[in-house]
Parts: sequence; structure tokens; C-alpha cells
Amino acid sequence: MVLLGIPLGVFAFQLVRDDTLRDLDSRTASAARAIEARYQSGEILDESILENFLGTASGAPRHIAVRLPDGTEITAGEEPRPAFRGSAVTESEIVVLLAIARSDVFWEAARADGLVLIVAAVAVAAGAAMASWQANRLAAPLVYLAASAEQIGSGQTRPRIEPSGVEEIDLVAEELVRSADRMAARLSAERQFAADASHQLRTPLTALTMRLEEISTATTQEAVRAEAEASLEQVERLVGVVDELLGRTRRSLGSGTEVVKLEEVLTQQRAEWGPAFAKAGRRLDIGQTQASVFATPGGLSQVIATLLENSLHHGGGTTAVVARESGPHHAIVLEVRDEGAGVPEELAPRIFERSVTSGKGTGLGLALARDLVTADGGRLELSQRAPAVFSVFLQGVPQMVDLDTVVPHRRSRTRRRRDS
Repeated sequence: MVLLGIPLGVFAFQLVRDDTLRDLDSRTASAARAIEARYQSGEILDESILENFLGTASGAPRHIAVRLPDGTEITAGEEPRPAFRGSAVTESEIVVLLAIARSDVFWEAARADGLVLIVAAVAVAAGAAMASWQANRLAAPLVYLAASAEQIGSGQTRPRIEPSGVEEIDLVAEELVRSADRMAARLSAERQFAADASHQLRTPLTALTMRLEEISTATTQEAVRAEAEASLEQVERLVGVVDELLGRTRRSLGSGTEVVKLEEVLTQQRAEWGPAFAKAGRRLDIGQTQASVFATPGGLSQVIATLLENSLHHGGGTTAVVARESGPHHAIVLEVRDEGAGVPEELAPRIFERSVTSGKGTGLGLALARDLVTADGGRLELSQRAPAVFSVFLQGVPQMVDLDTVVPHRRSRTRRRRDS
């Protein structure tokens, strides 16, 4: 429109000016013929007769001057300044001059340019609308594929991808479905291996435990009983290690990952922790957000609850929970901060290790919270030591299209409350 509109505007201006000048010349010639006819018929020419050739409309002559063969000059109207003038000389040597205001010509040309501008604006608006529609038509399936790929990477291996109508995008979608099927087979094999390992390990360990308990009960020798009890403790510890490894394997599969509206989880936490903070004489400020993330609903609730409980017991002042976007890849950062003294300097590097505590807890809460966030493809960090700021990084859902359009296969769920 820039390449065509500007030249078209200039051409329209020149065209209107040339047409007006040609019309002026035509009016001047017509007036000259009429005046010559009156003069030859012996009619007396005066100002009242000349005013018939003038007008008040835009572009009409505003002034006329006639010079007769004997040198007499007759004028009518007010001569505009500046002006365009047209002249004509008859066979009887009568000179006729007509003048129009240049401002009239300018406004006529400006109206023509305004029409060009309106047409250009309509064309640009139509082009922008068409471009936006085409961009959404192409971008929505791509965002949908990105969301599906994110869910597959988080462990959900059964996306229902609908054809988009764009051949290249549909080819990528078909390959994504095939990859999902292969991943589903591998995850199924891992789950089967975990179940088999659990069965194969638990049975002999249970038998060994029972045998050691019988030995400890039956023997009368203190040395044998002490060794049996020590062995029994080692077996129980081994059972705990097996349970922990199997639980970690199940969590790493991420089978519960889905699209979660973050506001629903935060609303639940407001209702649950607000009274506890109020009872402690502290303020809990949980901001609102429209973001959606890929996470395990119950796991995410437990992570936020762990951070709030940690702030309630170890922090001070107002505890704030804020969700914001981070980076160009639609990551969502959930920050939990307070106004307390923060994390002791000697504990900060090992805050997420098991059994690391300031003495007011078991030291397992933050370690478990980090495992839950990692299982959903995110991470949990201590962003600031004093005052303490814990940041939960999760993969968000782009908001360029409607969520139901991007991820129509997301599971609907009811709000779940964490057991207090």
C-alpha cells in the first residue's frame, strides 16, 4: 500500500487539478461565445449579465473580466487570490478571463486523496484480518503440537491429535503419534519391570525377615540374638531402599501430568492456609493468575503446601505467592517469599538434601517437593537466601489461542483439597 498508495495519491491530486483547469478553460470558452453573441446582437453588456457565468459551488468561477474591442472593461464577482485563470479571445477580439480560487482546487484534490486513503486503510485492514486469520490457522496447530509434545515428554503418551488441514503439519502430527506409541510401549515395559522387581524382591526379603525374627525369638544366646536383630535392621533398611527406588521410578514416569489451571490450585491454597497464617498473626498474599501449566495436580498442590508450611514455621512477616512468565518459551515461575531472616548460610547449599533441617522439622519436605517438581519436568530452586525466596519453574501453555483449542484432550477434573 505504501508503494501503490503514495503514487496513487499524487496521481489523484494531479488528475483533479488538471480536470478542474480543463473545466475552467471549457467554461471560459463557453462564456466567450455567449458574450460575443450578445455583443453582436447589440445587447448592452453589464455586470448583471456577467454574474450569470459565476457560481458559489466549489470549483465554480468566482470572478470574470471582459474587455471589449473598444477597450471597455467589465468585471463581476470578487477576484480570488491566489487563483487559477482561464482566458479566451473571440473572433470579434473580445477577451474573456475567468478565475477560480486555488483553495477550491486544493480541497477537491484533498477529497480525492482522502478517498484514496480510505480505500488504502480498508485494504490494509482487510489484509491484516486475512493475515491474522491465516497466521492463527497455521500457528494454532503448531502450538497444539508443542503442547502435545510437552505432555508426551512429561509422561502422557496418549495424545489425541486432530488433523489441521495443513499437509506438512499433519505429517509432523502423525510422526508425533507414532513416537508416542513407541514411548507408551517403553513406559509399559518399565512399569512391568517395576512390578516384577517389586514382587521378586519383596518375597525373599519378607521370608528373610520372618526367618531372622524366628531366630531372634528362638535363640537363648545373646550374641546370636544381637546378630539376628542387627541383620533384621539391615533387611528392613533394604526394604525401605527398594520401596524408595520403586516409588522414585513411578514418579519419574509422570503419568499424572496434565494441563492445570494454576488459579484453581492457588485458590485451594488460599482457603487452606489463610486461617493458619491469620492464627499465627501473619498475612498470606497469594496473587491471581490466568496461567496454565503442565503438572500433576496433586503433586503441584503438595509442593505449594510444603513451601507455605516451610514459610509459616521458619519465615516471618507477609508470605507472598506470585506467578509470572519467564523467558521466551512460556515458562511459568511460581515464587514463594516472606520477610523473615531467611535460610541460614550454612544450610543454603544443602537445603534440598534429605535430613537437612534447621532443627524444626524432619528435613524431608523440601526434598520431596523437589522430586515432585522434577517429575513434572520442572525445577525447584532457592532463588534468594535472605529473605527466603523459593522459585518453582514449570512449563506453561501459550495463551495465543484458546486452551480448549490448543489442548482439547486435557482431562477435566474437580478441585481436590489436600488432607490437612
